[in-house]
Amino acid sequence: MNLQSGTYYWPTTLPDAPSYPAIQEDTECDVAIIGGGSSAAQCAYYFAERELKTVVLEKGKIGAGSTSTNTAIIQYSGERMFTSLINTFGEKYIAKHLKLLKQAIDDIETASRRVEMDFEFRRRDTLYSASCPEDVERLRLEYEFIKNHGMEIEFWSKEKIEAHYPFSREAAIYSYRDGELNPYKFTHALFQNAAKQGVMVYEHSEMNGHHYDGDLQRMIITTKNGYKVKARYVIFAAGYENMDIRKEKQASFVSTYTVTTQPVADFSTWHNRTLLWETARPYIYIRTTADNRVIIGGLDENTMYPDDRDSKLIHKTSLLLEEFNRRFPDIPVESAYSCAAFYGGMVDGLPIIGKYDEFPNSYFLLAYGDNGAVYSQLLSKIITQEIAEGYSPDLAHYLQDRPLLS
Repeated sequence: MNLQSGTYYWPTTLPDAPSYPAIQEDTECDVAIIGGGSSAAQCAYYFAERELKTVVLEKGKIGAGSTSTNTAIIQYSGERMFTSLINTFGEKYIAKHLKLLKQAIDDIETASRRVEMDFEFRRRDTLYSASCPEDVERLRLEYEFIKNHGMEIEFWSKEKIEAHYPFSREAAIYSYRDGELNPYKFTHALFQNAAKQGVMVYEHSEMNGHHYDGDLQRMIITTKNGYKVKARYVIFAAGYENMDIRKEKQASFVSTYTVTTQPVADFSTWHNRTLLWETARPYIYIRTTADNRVIIGGLDENTMYPDDRDSKLIHKTSLLLEEFNRRFPDIPVESAYSCAAFYGGMVDGLPIIGKYDEFPNSYFLLAYGDNGAVYSQLLSKIITQEIAEGYSPDLAHYLQDRPLLS
């Protein structure tokens, strides 16, 4: 799958990234993780704490796929409002989902203290604004649901927004204690931590075959460099490339665009350097980085053709910078990196753990959506618990055949 194109900021922040050998022999293990991005790293992080022999197979270099284009805005709210999800799943179901997302963010913060490498996790507040007057009421209903389930948020009026920002909106939800991180360093930090605890991480070890041996009760993974991995369990955590292994009918894709600016000298007009996004579709989202750059993303296009996606990159770059200047006319910005990438979500609005009959003892980690890093933290924890302990009470919540309201 041709996932992305352009220039990428995140890998420049870790020019001497840790590297790992290619697999050199046949191996037996309890768990094989397929992939080398953030989802696979989060799985490896959790399995490093379990007494299970774990092997990671990455076809190229760690963090070289979609991780390099991930904007890594860490929030519990997402593109689909919780009040909209209630119509599909019910309030009790979505209240539990919200609670699990909050815990996943806390778990990311815990990981930031446990690993050696600083992956630049910072707590940030979020301003989620109404893009037009017609969106104010549904934004208020969203606020009431989130507030009623224990989150630290406020509903801001037009006057309060104008008092804190150089732009105006009719209303907004102001959320406390969301976050941001560097996804490239995050991925490397978790793999480095896992490798030091005995997880075997292999780069340049592409899977080119898989089958289940009923007599051995093992999944047999073959690699392009001629080796076999016999695993009790397999986790397919290859991001969007999971679709090349087994398509999930609920997954849908669009093209999205991102600009990372040169460092900015003065953020004094940007209240708390909050994460910014809005109710418009397609929407704009904005964050800052540890070295004082701005990341502006969005303006999604409904195309799955790489050439069509890439042809729009220069124009989209200009539009994204213009959108930022409309909000912050006193903060001059200049593009340093810009990229186009495919972006996936799920039709019903929740991430999926895929368990399919044709893949015995296997899990597909499909953390697709605008909260991918948070979803991955949540799903990898559930899968780890299911394998290591034999049961996770939260697994059924995210299976591909989870119950919907009739």
